[in-house]
Amino acid sequence: MNTFAQNKIMMPKYLAAVLACLVCLSCASSKKSMQKTTSGNPIFPGWYADPEARIFEKTVWVFPTYSDKYDKQVYFDAFSSTDLVNWTKHSHILDSAAVKWAKRAMWAPSCMEKDGKYYFFFGANDIQSDSEYGGIGVAVADNPGGPYRDYLGHPLVDKFHNGAQPIDQFVFKDKDGQHYLIYGGWRHCNIAKLKPDFTGFTPFPDGTVFKEITPEGYVEGSFMFIRNGKYYFMWSEGGWTGPDYSVAYAVSDSPFGPFQRVGKILQQDAHIANGAGHHSVIQLPGTDEWYIFYHRRPLSETDGNSRQTCIERMYFDEKGIIKPVVLTKEGVGKVKIK
Repeated sequence: MNTFAQNKIMMPKYLAAVLACLVCLSCASSKKSMQKTTSGNPIFPGWYADPEARIFEKTVWVFPTYSDKYDKQVYFDAFSSTDLVNWTKHSHILDSAAVKWAKRAMWAPSCMEKDGKYYFFFGANDIQSDSEYGGIGVAVADNPGGPYRDYLGHPLVDKFHNGAQPIDQFVFKDKDGQHYLIYGGWRHCNIAKLKPDFTGFTPFPDGTVFKEITPEGYVEGSFMFIRNGKYYFMWSEGGWTGPDYSVAYAVSDSPFGPFQRVGKILQQDAHIANGAGHHSVIQLPGTDEWYIFYHRRPLSETDGNSRQTCIERMYFDEKGIIKPVVLTKEGVGKVKIK
């Protein structure tokens, strides 16, 4: 067979190979163009509420409540990201099988790293009086993604003190390294000084263990951070199943107050979502960039448990006042965590 004839036979195979390469290149280009550039809101699928965000080793972790009927709220999932846009799910990092006294309504977690261990504070059982068993518990793990195990074998806080329901706990680390538990529902908020091993509390100099620091308008969902030497105390107010759920804040020179209320900074947008509240805040290390994580309810949903976790940028003005947070569908862009 001459060379011309061979080329005629080989040509279709050659063209097929070229075409296949072009298709592959086109697919790769298409996939690249489809890569996410913003987080979108919600930042991950599913009904999740009360998100607490923490940064551990250049990774942002979000610990939310699994939002469902109380009898089905018996486990926690977590989510992690290195850029705020792409999130990885960590399923069942803690559930009631590992906490024998927790039966229902496990919610609003707070996670803190200390000495290489991760301590996971959570509410359980939604107790309505001191005659019921439950309250705030602690679990521990070797990494933020768990699995966690019950740390104490019993609740850390199992009674009402100063009228505060033992729920919605937040662990705050002060400038001197001291850790505090800030918590409370039913329009009362307490702060207590945690022991170094988190097994209990150290009384304050006056002998009290639980100090009430309830600011004006407080309902639940406490959160605290420091910026430029000022203590920003944030909380949720309004009804958690209604459209009036929102976030407000106050400022003080001390974690114990007195706190001067500033006003609301996060609330519903009738064009985006309602029930925006129960939040947390992170600051990117080495920057003055702040992000707020919160839950909200889609306008199409009427079930109180239909809540989604979202994220927005949070800005301050030149006086240190937090600007109203704008709800978006886009969320935030990619970041690099130092």
